[in-house]
Amino acid sequence: MSYADQLFIHMCQDILDNGTSTEGEKVRPHWPDGTPAYTIKQFGVVNRYDLSKEFPALTLRKTYIKSAIDELLWIWQRKSNNVHDLKSNIWDEWADETGSIGKAYGYQMQVKHQYKEGMMDQVDRVIYDLKHNPYSRRIMTNIYVHQDLHEMNLYPCAYSMTFNVTKKSGHEKLTLNAILNQRSQDILAANNWNVVQYSVLVYMLAQVCNMEPGEFVHVIADAHIYDRHIPIIKELIQRETYKAPKFSMNPDVKDFYDFTLDDFKIEDYKAGEQIKDIPIAI
Repeated sequence: MSYADQLFIHMCQDILDNGTSTEGEKVRPHWPDGTPAYTIKQFGVVNRYDLSKEFPALTLRKTYIKSAIDELLWIWQRKSNNVHDLKSNIWDEWADETGSIGKAYGYQMQVKHQYKEGMMDQVDRVIYDLKHNPYSRRIMTNIYVHQDLHEMNLYPCAYSMTFNVTKKSGHEKLTLNAILNQRSQDILAANNWNVVQYSVLVYMLAQVCNMEPGEFVHVIADAHIYDRHIPIIKELIQRETYKAPKFSMNPDVKDFYDFTLDDFKIEDYKAGEQIKDIPIAI
């Protein structure tokens, strides 16, 4: 069993056993047939993954890791808000006729801000500080920009990363740790997708800043299982599990903007049968 499996099973069982139901309440999400999409939810879920020990991919079912990385690069590296720059179709539902999702995600990452050191966007500021001020307690990003929410086709779910550097005894390199803050998460559809994505981001930044990957902490304010997902989740967490896959990156890449999908390798990934046609609330 991978450690990601262990955390996922415990989280899902806790939500099912101790969560709060929204059935009968006023909720925004609905199913494509117009039926309200109710959930069982848990407030303030916190999961910790030690990236120095294991790559946190589920084996209960396969996560499409390369597609998850491509979306991460779309937001953090290409800084795009247009689905035409993305290989998958997961954002198509929120795109307009030009492919834009509005002033969301990648759009916010490319906006430049004035600092003492000059004009930088949020990604470049993180890289600058990790290289020049690694012990700063101000290394973070935020894409939940209230003044632009009315021009976003979807409010950001995973909206903030906070980076913190430590030093392990006996290690020459510093250790890069990070916290992902997420206001809301559809556990079945998106949990491991986001965990894999932002863990890879930590690996990438650690490599280009000459550090070691450390802890990735995932904080979810509203962790929920939709009503139509409950039987799927119950079956999923009873499945056989396997060892975590091996993850590696091209060690020759030293510039964050030089990474391509071909620079990431996933080996020995054994996982359970994929779940097809998961109903998605909108």
